[in-house]
Amino acid sequence: MGLPTSKGRRRLSERIAFWMFRLATYFVLACATYVFLDIGIKGSRTVFTRLPPFVNVEFLTGSPETLYVFAWDGKKVTMGDREFRAWRATHQVNDADVTSVAYSAGGILPCIVGTGLLVIGSMALALFIGISSAIYLSEYSRNGRIVRLVRIAILNLAGVPSIVFGLFGFGLFVIFFGWNVSLLAGWCTLGLMVLPAIITASEESLRAVPQGLREGSLALGASRWQTIRKNVLPYALPGILTSSILGIARVAGETAPIMFTAAYAVRDTMPWHVGRWTDFFFQGVMALPYHIYVVSSKIPQNEYTARVQYGSAFVFLILVMMIALASIVLRNRVRARLQW
Repeated sequence: MGLPTSKGRRRLSERIAFWMFRLATYFVLACATYVFLDIGIKGSRTVFTRLPPFVNVEFLTGSPETLYVFAWDGKKVTMGDREFRAWRATHQVNDADVTSVAYSAGGILPCIVGTGLLVIGSMALALFIGISSAIYLSEYSRNGRIVRLVRIAILNLAGVPSIVFGLFGFGLFVIFFGWNVSLLAGWCTLGLMVLPAIITASEESLRAVPQGLREGSLALGASRWQTIRKNVLPYALPGILTSSILGIARVAGETAPIMFTAAYAVRDTMPWHVGRWTDFFFQGVMALPYHIYVVSSKIPQNEYTARVQYGSAFVFLILVMMIALASIVLRNRVRARLQW
C-alpha cells in the first residue's frame, strides 16, 4: 500500500475534525440532558402528587417552615412549624425525640414572587439604560478616543465576576445610599451586571439595519430621532429581544449579587404588605437561587432537604423557561412583521 496523498490526508484531517466537533457537541448535549432529567425527575416528585389536583398546592403556595420529625404511636410523623406548634399544645412529646430540619417544610411562594420581581425590575432598568446607550453609541457618537474607551470599558465589565457586582452593590446601594437590603438595591445591582451584554447586543442589532433606511427617512425630511424611532429601532427589536433573553437567564440565576443586596434567607411578608406604597421598593425578598443555595449548603443534608432542593430547582427552571419562552414568542412575532 502506498502512502496517502496530500488530498487524502486533508480528507482524513477533515473527518477527524468533524468527529471531534460532533462528539464535543453530543457530550455537551448529554451532560445538559442528564442535569435536566435529574432535576426534572426528582423535582417533579415534590411538585406533583398522585392524588387530585395532582399538584402539591401547599409547596407552591406556602411559605418556608422548619420541619419537625418525631415518632408517635410507633410511627414517624413529619409536621411543619405551624402545625407542630398547634399539635404540641394538646400533646406531650419529649424534646430529645424531636428532630428539626430548617426550611424543609411549607412552600416556596415567597421565593417565586421575589424571583419574578427581581427579574422584572432589573430587566426593565437594564433594557432602558442599555438600549439608550446603544442608540447613542450607534447613531449619535463619533468613533473618537472617548467612545473607544467606553466600548473597551463595556467589554471589560462583561467579564467581571458576579460576586464583584454584589460587593459593589452592597457598598454603593445598601450602605452609601442607605437603601438597605431591598428590591431597589437588587434591581440596580442586577441591572448593572447584565447591562454590558445588552448594550453590546443592542448596538450590533442597530448597526445591522441597512443604512438605506436611515438615508431614505432623512431624505424625506425626518429628523434623526424620528428616523431612529420609526425606521431603525423597530427593525433592530428582534436582536434586542434576543439579548434580553440571555439577560433574563443570567439575572434569574444569580445568587452572589442578591445575597448582599436584596435576598433574605426567610421572609414571609410580601413586599406589598407595607404601610406606604413607596416602602415597596425598600423591602427585601426571598429568591429561588438564594433559597436553593441556603438549603443546599447552610443546613445538614438529608432526605427532607433533598426534597426541597430538587423541588425548588424544578420550579426555578420552569419559571425561567416560561419567561424566556414569552420573550422568544414576542421576538418571533416582531421578526415576522418587520422584514426588509
